[in-house]
Amino acid sequence: MNGMIEKLEAVEKKYEELTIKIAAPEVIAKQEEWRKLAKEHASLEEIVSCFREYKNTAERIKENHELLKEASGDSEMEELIRSDIENLEEKKEKLEGQLKILLLPKDPNDEKNVIVEIRAGTGGEEAALFAGDLFRMYSRYAEKQGWKTEIIDSNPTELGGFKEVIFEINGSGAYSRLKYESGVHRVQRVPTTEAGGRIHTSAATVAVLPEAEEIDIDINPNDLRIDIFRASGHGGQGVNTTDSAVRITHLPTGMVVTCQDERSQLKNKEKALKVLRARLLEKAQREQNEKIAQDRRSQVGTGDRSERIRTYNFPQGRVTDHRIGLTIHQLTNVLEGELDEIIDALIADDQAKRLARLESKRCSR
Repeated sequence: MNGMIEKLEAVEKKYEELTIKIAAPEVIAKQEEWRKLAKEHASLEEIVSCFREYKNTAERIKENHELLKEASGDSEMEELIRSDIENLEEKKEKLEGQLKILLLPKDPNDEKNVIVEIRAGTGGEEAALFAGDLFRMYSRYAEKQGWKTEIIDSNPTELGGFKEVIFEINGSGAYSRLKYESGVHRVQRVPTTEAGGRIHTSAATVAVLPEAEEIDIDINPNDLRIDIFRASGHGGQGVNTTDSAVRITHLPTGMVVTCQDERSQLKNKEKALKVLRARLLEKAQREQNEKIAQDRRSQVGTGDRSERIRTYNFPQGRVTDHRIGLTIHQLTNVLEGELDEIIDALIADDQAKRLARLESKRCSR
């Protein structure tokens, strides 16, 4: 615990220094520098607040022990003080647990916006309908969080599903909440096209990519082949009558991104480049992670889109997340965007495993 206290004191000192800096007129005058420092200051606020509450609790326990000595012989007072000490010790233990979690290394992508790609898998038209259900589920979840959703590209079907839909979710901490959604989502239900009433199993893949800034991924224009063509199939009036659709091929990797949802060729190009940057960033990070030892990859799923992570069972009205063995009987609510119970459980499991690995390393030293 002593080592942790030293780290926390250093964090508190840094926080206090930043508090002074962001109030300085010369820093306020430099908006870019001020925003950077203010962001760092805000990122430390929760841990500093928790640490100060921890210190205050520890001080109150110490004071109560002193009072206990003075109350010697007064059984009623002793009982009150001991009860207060017991409650404070319990609070201190909880705060210590919170501080350990807050000190865990942060994922540098956590505060980023995300690009979500949903593709129908096995199951034909039923899989496409399920892909549409997932798109609506994430859209409603984003709305509840106060985030903004925007479709980048889509391939809808006549029955209202999607063979593929790519969309962006803009909001603070979007990646930190949605990064656990990558993988294969499976649905078990009686399709509307099934006359015999038999339950079918279909699937859709979800990929959640942190949005990459230009500074994250440097794309050489010479590595791109850009094709312009006429949008087809879907789109508003005018979309299908001009050469506004854009297809970008990244020659070194062979990645292809198409965008045709906007009337403007320029906007389609900007959106396609945004998806390409996100995919290249994910590829680079995935390759880096593959070099890490197996024990460091035993997190809540690997983010591998080939991994089956969740089943939505309509006949029984339940949703099961296979990574943590969580089953909840609130399928309708989940599909309406009530995802917090599942996401909170995944985050808690991830944090517990990371803490266990950290403790294991300390013990092995």
